Amino acid sequence: MFTGIIKHPGTITQITSVPGGMRLTVDCGDLAQHVQHGDSIACSGVCLTATEIKPPHVSFDVIAETLRLTTLGQKKAGSRINLEGSLRVGDTIDGHFVQGHVDGTAKLVKGDVTPKEVMLWFTPQDELKPYIIPKGSIAIDGVSLTVAIVEKDRFSVALIPTTLSLTTLDDLSEGDPVNIETDIISRTIVHQLQYMSAPGGVTLETLKAQGYA
Repeated sequence: MFTGIIKHPGTITQITSVPGGMRLTVDCGDLAQHVQHGDSIACSGVCLTATEIKPPHVSFDVIAETLRLTTLGQKKAGSRINLEGSLRVGDTIDGHFVQGHVDGTAKLVKGDVTPKEVMLWFTPQDELKPYIIPKGSIAIDGVSLTVAIVEKDRFSVALIPTTLSLTTLDDLSEGDPVNIETDIISRTIVHQLQYMSAPGGVTLETLKAQGYA
């Protein structure tokens, strides 16, 4: 579990083919000093397991399915990625609950820059749209953000200078893909409503009869 608050952007230094996928070696900077073998690290929003540690470098094995479903399969040596260590008991939750399970991708279609803010517009995959709501939480490349505006085929987020300076979102150009993890609460509610409305699904009356509602 993560919070989406990025403090350690890193750089991919090597990509090696391994059985079933690839091994990414990342310069994690100071974060590597606190990583142990088997630890979970969110890499641009994707929860990966540390398999080899030679500070400041940490290596992660990425399976073919993850490479296909996320942007990690498009990264190259020299690409910057957002890094976050897993949440520990007692840590503050300054963002929102992020699982590190990427739902899909979106593309940056427009960036509006004003003296007050930077507004980025993204077009998500169709299956993600029901879970993206105004003022709801969303993780973009692992960064916890608040959805500003939702339109038919796109949504926007507003970024402050601190977020731009501490993450890789300032590296994006129009057309670039990003990893998207929608809010777990939104996903759960939409899924349950869809399930209850499907033929043969559980109804509110059934739940009441069983003492659950």
